[in-house]
Amino acid sequence: MNVTQISIGRFHHFHLARQLEANRLLECIWTGYPKRKLKDETGIDINKIHSFPWIQTPYMALSGLGLSKLPWLKKEISWLAHETLDKHVASTIKKPTIVVALSGSGLYAGKAAKRIGGYHICDRGSSHIRFQNEILSEEYLRWGLKFPGIDARNIRKEEAEYEHADVITVPSEFVRRSFIEMGVPEEKIVKVVYGARLDRFKKIADPDADKFTVLWVGAVSLRKGFLDILDAFNKLSHPNKQLIVVGQVQPEVKQLLNSRDTSAVVFKGLVPNKDLSQIYSSAHVFVLPSLEEGLAMVMGEAMACGCPVIATTNSGADDLFEDGVEGFILPIRSPDLIAERLQQLADDPSLRLQMSEAAIKRVQSIGGWNKYGDNYVKLINTLV
Repeated sequence: MNVTQISIGRFHHFHLARQLEANRLLECIWTGYPKRKLKDETGIDINKIHSFPWIQTPYMALSGLGLSKLPWLKKEISWLAHETLDKHVASTIKKPTIVVALSGSGLYAGKAAKRIGGYHICDRGSSHIRFQNEILSEEYLRWGLKFPGIDARNIRKEEAEYEHADVITVPSEFVRRSFIEMGVPEEKIVKVVYGARLDRFKKIADPDADKFTVLWVGAVSLRKGFLDILDAFNKLSHPNKQLIVVGQVQPEVKQLLNSRDTSAVVFKGLVPNKDLSQIYSSAHVFVLPSLEEGLAMVMGEAMACGCPVIATTNSGADDLFEDGVEGFILPIRSPDLIAERLQQLADDPSLRLQMSEAAIKRVQSIGGWNKYGDNYVKLINTLV
């Protein structure tokens, strides 16, 4: 029995599709991305990549034009994109298959597969959706803002998927614990840790010895803890420090930056993926103080380029590296501790170099995405 994948965007699902294709298990992968944007997805038979772009593609285009200024419209289009993709894939399932669907996009397709003898795997890339909603509400309140909340329809649908699925796959121990905390049976949850693209990310430069460069890659948001790294960075004592920020600044952060010192911060905006190895390699440390993640793939990318990582327990870091060896793992909401670790690395270049070398070795030992694929194939074989 082969696999039908569903993923509204790219995320990690095309890495999984390559692995399933290599193991002759891929029936097809459905996405909301337009097919013309998927030409670089090598290793997958192009005839197995199916696009249903009618809602998601306009959503992506409008987001670039400031859709965040109309939150009600953004919410409706996002909901429609997931619903229509899910229902369309469900209508195409005519023979037993294993639906592996990113959460929020697989309830109807999963039911269609199970009705005719197939299976449903719900793949959740972040913490349990109710846990996510609660911790983000707390974080917005911490900064004097009101969190608009995750769409109640999404919460209901995802929890229905958790209930209906034969298995829920998660990428980290943090996510697994969030599901157990929310009452999901432990035996239903399978942890399959992500890998890193070792073919794309590698060390190609050295940091400037006359500077101390701290790196951020990702959406500049409260969810990812940007204000904690900014506060920590401003406490760092160094004559020539800089914080390089790669990613779009979210509206809720923009309004809070006015009262903070950003004189040593370089906001680069979005950067082509091909340029990231140079940026990672040239940084002294990468920091990700997220409130909740599944397993942030940027950590593995940084490590593959020899950049030590400072991250929180809620980023999935525990499943990727060891505290004090390849970087540091800290509690959430701890800018003072982040500042201490930054100072430690700035004051001790030999420690930073040691961690840099350890980070490369650790990522290489994980085996890129091959191990992730092997573990997913084992799960599928066990299920069938």
